Amino acid sequence: MPYDQTVSYRTGTREGPRAIINASLHMELYDEELDLEAYKVGIHTLKELEPDMSGPEGMFKRIYDVVSFVEKREKLLITLGGEHSVTLGVVRAFAEEFEDFTVLQLDAHADLRDSYCETRYNHASVMRRILDYVPAVQVGIRSLSTEEMEFVKRKSLPVFFETDLMERQDWMEEMISRLSKNVYITLDLDVMNPSIMPSVGTPEPGGLGWHELLNIVREVARNRNIVGFDVMELCPIPGMPAPDFLAAKLVYKMIGYSLSLKRKD
Repeated sequence: MPYDQTVSYRTGTREGPRAIINASLHMELYDEELDLEAYKVGIHTLKELEPDMSGPEGMFKRIYDVVSFVEKREKLLITLGGEHSVTLGVVRAFAEEFEDFTVLQLDAHADLRDSYCETRYNHASVMRRILDYVPAVQVGIRSLSTEEMEFVKRKSLPVFFETDLMERQDWMEEMISRLSKNVYITLDLDVMNPSIMPSVGTPEPGGLGWHELLNIVREVARNRNIVGFDVMELCPIPGMPAPDFLAAKLVYKMIGYSLSLKRKD
């Protein structure tokens, strides 16, 4: 979903999906950790979704219609973005298909503003809108406004800030306990440290390393049912292919975890 109409800093996330797919053509497909080749389950890549240029609300409705159609085919749906506002239409469709459903957000930013730049469908408001439909757990947050922090406190939201990850030994267990049976993961690549993921729309100091991020996804897959996920906000930098490759590798790792580490029940 190559869409970046509401970005507020660097533009170019509309180029992210194509960069991920292009990088994936050059990957080694065997996963030594899982002892499998995830692609053998069968991967079908849909055509790029043409943006609805009427505005963010129109794009939200378009995404919802498309995902509702695809989700009824009982596939593991993976969405490549694009700016983070894309996730709302996807989640709304999932919320109608699954009971006992939670969204896990891995992100540097809380995205909890009620509106931003005169729209409630801005990328900075995506989690606030998602909470209109389903519960959410946020992990890795290290940047938010006073308005957002007041909302977190008022609603007692399960937000695990970067300081929690650094200072608490029990945060992972608590995070898992706040997730319901079925989980959708929305992953904004700026949750990672800019030293290995500089190609994002709004980079923030700090962040997760490669193995720290994989450990989170792995533990969720071991304990919950991952029904779908997205990888958002890749903003390719010309002449710097490593972040594109990282994003592609991450997608394959998440496919492997989602399908091979499902709970025994």
